[in-house]
Amino acid sequence: MPAEIEHASEGVKRIHCSNCGAELKYAPGSDFLICNYCDTRNEIVDAEVDIKEFDLNEYLRSEAAKVPQGVVEALECSTCGAHNPFDASNVGKECMFCGGHLLTKDASKIDQIRPQALLPFNLDQRAAIAKYREWLKGLWFAPNDLQKMQNLPDKVKGIYLPFWTFDADTRSFYHGERGVDRTVVESYATTVDGKNETRTRTKVETDWYPASGTVDHFFDDEVVVAHTALPEQKIDALQPWNLTDIRPFHDDYLRGYLVESYDIGLEEGFAVGKKRIDAGIRELVRADIGGDRQRIHSIDSEYNNLTFKHLLLPVYVNAYRFKGKSYTFLVNGQTGKVIGDRPYSAVKITLLVLAILLVVAVIAYFA
Repeated sequence: MPAEIEHASEGVKRIHCSNCGAELKYAPGSDFLICNYCDTRNEIVDAEVDIKEFDLNEYLRSEAAKVPQGVVEALECSTCGAHNPFDASNVGKECMFCGGHLLTKDASKIDQIRPQALLPFNLDQRAAIAKYREWLKGLWFAPNDLQKMQNLPDKVKGIYLPFWTFDADTRSFYHGERGVDRTVVESYATTVDGKNETRTRTKVETDWYPASGTVDHFFDDEVVVAHTALPEQKIDALQPWNLTDIRPFHDDYLRGYLVESYDIGLEEGFAVGKKRIDAGIRELVRADIGGDRQRIHSIDSEYNNLTFKHLLLPVYVNAYRFKGKSYTFLVNGQTGKVIGDRPYSAVKITLLVLAILLVVAVIAYFA
């Protein structure tokens, strides 16, 4: 394995306030650790180092010969299979991803690469809870009991989720066809009021011409979530992330927050990233072919300078169970964008449908 790649430590040691002894936590949107009791502040000094991208092929070759080492403790949820960050206070509590129970017997150690970078939280928990309550109040056809969830703000947890990012220099050779539309006028026979008539109409026809060429493109920071507890489409829906704000990894940004370990390995993550890159190449080829329509017969792509980094991104999560089903609410910890699941009240929907039918019946009766 490349010497520069480090493995994650067992956890982040707590730092206590020199003034009152309380635990210092990261203040979102700042460069400080802050004491919530006496307002003592410690500045976070970022290391003056570049955020490194590591050679993907070199790492995968060395990974094949590596002996696994358990270095990160996690609690596996027996309901959804998610790995929750291990903390003695988590035992007997609920999984943050589905609301299931966490048990000591499900603790395990997982081999992890240390993140190269992270995007610090910009929203604090109060702002996330406000987003949550606003979302709850705006739900149509929600069961009345769901509003009680507003009184459980302690369930809204700030967590750094793991991601891979991939860079690639690509050169793609393609063969296809360029379609150019033209409008033509044609005559047709029809019958109107028992009489035969000849009319005209326009239609679009496409002329096809051979097309081939080469497309070069650099894909920078193709982001792939490295955790399966939450559906990929939900995590993707939290985008965009402003990755220009990422910082070199520093433990202090984690203080007061949970850190989720990845369960999608680097090779599996790149398979997802490559599909996205391939889709991007296909769109670039279409643009290069031009015309009104395109047919792509073949694309042969070269991938050079493949690199990756392990990145942590900030998310507030609230998973809750309602009448036996699991629902999840997410807030982008940088932008405040909200994504959520919700139940529907069959009674409210039925009453609305009956009300609509009644109004329609009254209108029809007096029409």
